[in-house]
Amino acid sequence: MTMRCDLVVRGGQVVLPGRGVAECDIAVRDGRIAGILEPGASCAAETVVSARGLVVLPGAIDVHLHLGHGKDISRPRVPGDADRETAAAASGGITCFVPYLMATEPFESIFDDVVAVTEAGARIDFGYHFIISTEAQLAGVPRYVREFGAPSLKIFMNNRGGEGTRLGLPDIDDGFLLRLCETAAAHGGMVCPHPETIELAWVMRERAKAADPDGQGGLRTWNASRPPFVEADAVQRAAYIAGIAGAPLYVVHTSSAEALHAALRHRRLGTRVFVETCPHYLTHDIAWSGGDVGKINPPLREVSDREALWDALMRGDIDTVATDHVHRDISAKAGGIWSASPGCPGMETLLPVLLTEGHHKRGLSLARIAELTAAAPARAMGLDHVKGAIAPGLDADLTFVDLAATWTLDRSNVVSSAGYSIYEGWRFHGRIVHTLARGRTVLRDGMLDDGAIGTGRYLRRHLNAAPAMS
Repeated sequence: MTMRCDLVVRGGQVVLPGRGVAECDIAVRDGRIAGILEPGASCAAETVVSARGLVVLPGAIDVHLHLGHGKDISRPRVPGDADRETAAAASGGITCFVPYLMATEPFESIFDDVVAVTEAGARIDFGYHFIISTEAQLAGVPRYVREFGAPSLKIFMNNRGGEGTRLGLPDIDDGFLLRLCETAAAHGGMVCPHPETIELAWVMRERAKAADPDGQGGLRTWNASRPPFVEADAVQRAAYIAGIAGAPLYVVHTSSAEALHAALRHRRLGTRVFVETCPHYLTHDIAWSGGDVGKINPPLREVSDREALWDALMRGDIDTVATDHVHRDISAKAGGIWSASPGCPGMETLLPVLLTEGHHKRGLSLARIAELTAAAPARAMGLDHVKGAIAPGLDADLTFVDLAATWTLDRSNVVSSAGYSIYEGWRFHGRIVHTLARGRTVLRDGMLDDGAIGTGRYLRRHLNAAPAMS
């Protein structure tokens, strides 16, 4: 009997869960995967997409980014904000993302408006993490988890002594972190701490400023002002408190060997700890020639830290790779290392980095790349009921890659409103050719399809999984 479907993908090498790379066809009906077929199997489809010569990966899910308006990264204000950054995401093979939503008012007062603005411009599906900073927000956590489908709760551990003023956020302390962990544990949430012990950073910053008041040391000076032990101390403290409270912990943007080891120690002790790193920590270090443009928080580290992260990624100790994408433009980097704004864009280069530096250079398997960028983020963030793998019943979120293609990133090619990339001039090996989101074309032959604007939808999430124990 001939299967009937809306679309069939034929002739590709498809990365399937539990099987790795397989030659097969993919049938899509009503935006979902209807079947994994033998090559050439009969399927009555309105549309046929050729994947001949290409690898088909599950669409990447970026679960760490900031979506705002102009230089403000707190929230999108107009549909064009979501349009531009979801265009950047799709250009890099990302078919779903979960930005951080930042505010001082209770989220119930802005949630509907934020979702409406995002849906009006989004080309891909999305969720939101809530940044919890006030007593009213903490009191709202049960509702955020249950009704809003936003169970991942961020906290800036460094917001003390006025440190949060730059982001317009109030001070918190470890007592607030404990209560957030307890509330998360009681209501099905997970805590995502920005891990820095700011009291230690203050001491190190003053020493670094005394040694280099004009910031001539650039990235070396910035690293010295917030060295790895500042990050690692906060990771071990957050993991210990989360373990006491019984809450899962998702450690964001792990940048150093010390922070990684702190997270893994508590994982071995039984705390549910997910570990995330970012592409820039896998490719850049304090010797990068781009100088202040590479100011990120936590800082870029030493070569030894970079290699430690690759080793952990290869052996399975790191769960996810996400971008920490910040779309402020290059003017935010002015004024020297002490004044430049931290962060960089990264969605367009997430998969190209892993394909080039991971697959081609280090032998990282395509199955592992699919795990790091799709399956594991979906499980960790409560999206695996609809996203994360090429399997029947899940959304037809597909990324088509030409593994053999080589290309160089030029500033004129950058899609994000940031308008620049720390990978300018890099020679990549592996290029995104097509991107489908729920079976719709978002990117075809490297060109964005503006018909996708406004088709992305907000996804309510529910946590149901724990990371594998080391």
